[in-house]
Amino acid sequence: LKDGDIITLDNTQAIINEEDKQKQEIQDLIEIGYSLTSEKDFDVLMEKILLVAKNFTNADGGTLYLVDEQSLVFTVVQTDSLGIKMGGTQDKITWPKLPLYIDNKPNKEMVAALCALENKLINIKDVYTQEGFNFEGTKNFDKNTGYKTQSMLVVPMVNHEGDVIGVLQLLNKQDEQHNTIEFTAEDEKLILSMGSQAAISISNRELIDDLENLLNSFIKSIATAIDEKSPYTGGHIGRVAEIAEMFVDAINEDETLYKDKFYNDDEKKEIKTAAWMHDIGKITTPEYVVDKARKLQTIHDRINEVEVRFELLKKEKELNFFKAMSLCNNRESQVALEEQFQEEINQLNEDFEFIVVCNTGGEFMEDAKIQRIEEIAQKTVTLNGKSHPLLTPNEIYNLSIRKGTLTQEERLVINNHSLISIKMLESLPFPKKLKEVPRIAGGHHEKICGGGYPFNLKGDEISFEARILAIADIFEALTAHDRPYKDANSLNQSMKILSFMAKDNELDKDLIKFFVKKGLHLKYAHKYLKPSQMDEIKVDFDNL
Repeated sequence: LKDGDIITLDNTQAIINEEDKQKQEIQDLIEIGYSLTSEKDFDVLMEKILLVAKNFTNADGGTLYLVDEQSLVFTVVQTDSLGIKMGGTQDKITWPKLPLYIDNKPNKEMVAALCALENKLINIKDVYTQEGFNFEGTKNFDKNTGYKTQSMLVVPMVNHEGDVIGVLQLLNKQDEQHNTIEFTAEDEKLILSMGSQAAISISNRELIDDLENLLNSFIKSIATAIDEKSPYTGGHIGRVAEIAEMFVDAINEDETLYKDKFYNDDEKKEIKTAAWMHDIGKITTPEYVVDKARKLQTIHDRINEVEVRFELLKKEKELNFFKAMSLCNNRESQVALEEQFQEEINQLNEDFEFIVVCNTGGEFMEDAKIQRIEEIAQKTVTLNGKSHPLLTPNEIYNLSIRKGTLTQEERLVINNHSLISIKMLESLPFPKKLKEVPRIAGGHHEKICGGGYPFNLKGDEISFEARILAIADIFEALTAHDRPYKDANSLNQSMKILSFMAKDNELDKDLIKFFVKKGLHLKYAHKYLKPSQMDEIKVDFDNL
């Protein structure tokens, strides 16, 4: 009310009704603004924008377009009286885009295009009597469906930078008797206001999506760089992430053991991100350690140097033999010298073959083999007039590795990647929904029974998600057929080792049983294992 307004019994209720209506519209705009800005699903957001605009104006139909470079893309289309619902969360729209330019000239004949090009609101009372626009598409739609398009309100959606990012096109405003009427000036104000809110929501959603895509691309680039450090582990990280994702999907679908556990989309992304980043610390690990296929390998395999010493020693033996033969005239003594020489040569050949076998990593090296290595090392060879041991102390140390190919110091370097991973990940400003990534990624080498690394956690100190990642990492490594330090395990061998690790309480028994019960091991095996690895599984997982 303003000063000087006259209130009579005739117009009091009308004024009150108008004020109530305005209050309700303001309240509706506030609620819509909150609803639009809080919506995370892009398709739902698009659908909600059009539905709210229709409800605000009581329009029978409408279309939401998004600007895509030099065209408008049909994103959501709805017409209530025809039961049409396309785009958004409904059926995909296959209609062609509307060009903003034709022959490099602005397309001002199409009302939606003009709206986008000139950032202009257009309110049309009747499309069949309106001049200056090409409504051929609208009229064809009417002809094919029996619909009658009449009133139309076309509103640009402008973001915070003043750019038109979309267009709202509303059709056939309805009165209380469901008659088609024209859109009002009040409708124009409301939809302009709502369109601005919608544009901001779309821009925010696109910005968030762009940032997430950038983060995901960065993560995968780092993972690729780590895998590319070694020609033998290429693809390891991606395969571990795939197994982890299979795990999570199976848990979400489970109605038995994990019926009360469910991961939403953000939590699934968190686990997947942790899987992609679980080996990020290996970017600091020297290649010769990661790729150490033989015990004597550093930059190269030193078995070749050992072989040269053996050959020199055999030549030395041969030279001594001929010298001795030249001084011996007794045939019986010569025969004895020949037998002794051949025996020494054969022994050296056997010793070298033994060293070659020991140079290959295995599951366990007995004390007797280590003792024989030390005995072989006692032999000497003359180089440049000086006597040298057949094996250096470092070579003895490496050849005596009891399991695998890594020395204790090299294993510490490898193990340290988990700690480095945690440090690197904790230094990254992950958003709130990814805040557990460092803890999940850094815990995949911990053991339920304790004794793992980097923090020697045990039991409930290890998160459920890290337990999933541990199984995914180990199963991928066991079944991999591209590792230089071991032969490929068959599926049965891999499952047998998994069962031993579960029985020893290194891995989560329930998760291992679940992994097998849901057939996740077979699903992965059929995709990645060689036919020669696919043997019958004879392991009983029910009695772990």
